[in-house]
Amino acid sequence: MGSSQSKPEFVTVLAEKHVKVGQPVTLRCEANTEDFIATWEKKGQKFNCVQDKHEIKQTGKTCSLKIINAQEEDEGFYTLNLTNYAGSVSCSAMVTVELNEWRTVQWNEDPMINKLKTFKTGNDKVRELRFLLLGPVGAGKSSTINTIRTIFERRQFVNCLAAGGMSKSYTIYYEKYSMEKDGQFPFAFNDIMGVEKDEGVLENDIISALKGHIKEGYTFNFMHSLSEGSKYYRENPTLNDKIHCLVNVVPADNLAIIPDKTVKKMKAVRDAASKLGMPQVVFLTKVDDTHQKTQINLRNVYKSKKIRDKMRECSNLLGVPTNCIFPVCNYHEKTGINEDINCLMLDALTQIVDWANDYVVKCSNKQTHVE
Repeated sequence: MGSSQSKPEFVTVLAEKHVKVGQPVTLRCEANTEDFIATWEKKGQKFNCVQDKHEIKQTGKTCSLKIINAQEEDEGFYTLNLTNYAGSVSCSAMVTVELNEWRTVQWNEDPMINKLKTFKTGNDKVRELRFLLLGPVGAGKSSTINTIRTIFERRQFVNCLAAGGMSKSYTIYYEKYSMEKDGQFPFAFNDIMGVEKDEGVLENDIISALKGHIKEGYTFNFMHSLSEGSKYYRENPTLNDKIHCLVNVVPADNLAIIPDKTVKKMKAVRDAASKLGMPQVVFLTKVDDTHQKTQINLRNVYKSKKIRDKMRECSNLLGVPTNCIFPVCNYHEKTGINEDINCLMLDALTQIVDWANDYVVKCSNKQTHVE
């Protein structure tokens, strides 16, 4: 009987499927014969059919696998193997399960811009809330500043030169970028030399910047920290001179290859900020380069399992809780104005501004500030 059998071949193959959590999904294909044994695999392992969750059928030449109520764990590559005495054949398809939106964003920039424009600091002597950007070379620190300026200027802003794909930091001076348009927004971002595994900005200089000891214009030296006798060293910084929130900037697409020494430096700074009681957040950049789903539509960022996994990976790497991690997209390649890019950044800004202001109020009241 075996000699009379035809080797199984596919007349139709499994198709890629994309469903939302809770929806049913069926993988189906047709063979050229009914004489075969069908076996299913998931991610290269034998597929285990669960009662009331999966249905596997063979009706004549047609094979099907139905997932009745798709969940996150059902995502993956499914393979169907057809075998008889004459040979075997297989085909595979990817099932993607779209998560329910697990964090919401206001996709309308005007209310958020108005909130920031009218924001008042909790201390009249603090003219602007100050944020220090810290991260590896090429992570997007300078691009983040350009993006924020672009939002408020309503035009492409590139005055803060970015490193792009460089292996060395483009930023060599300590610079402050105030947000101005029709007056002044009450916050500013300080750019700093990139963190490198062997060179780059020194931990002591970053910590001095947090405490307000470094004046703008200081040229970073990866061999020596700023000394107290230097003209760029501020002896008695006021609360207005100090940093009010540490913003770690890391690339979502290259988290796994950030050198251990770089991570160690960033953690040391994080420890120093913690001792000061300073809020710390992460801007997870390049989310548009990390997943096709967000590349196609940035509004999918909080529906993407991959982005959520990257946020968790970042949390484990730096020790920052995920509710303090904000996926963002910068204008590093795009031209013109994109409201989705703006809204994602503004969503982060409207939250961290409140946290920085809370820190200013605490310091003003001498409750938690430690010098």
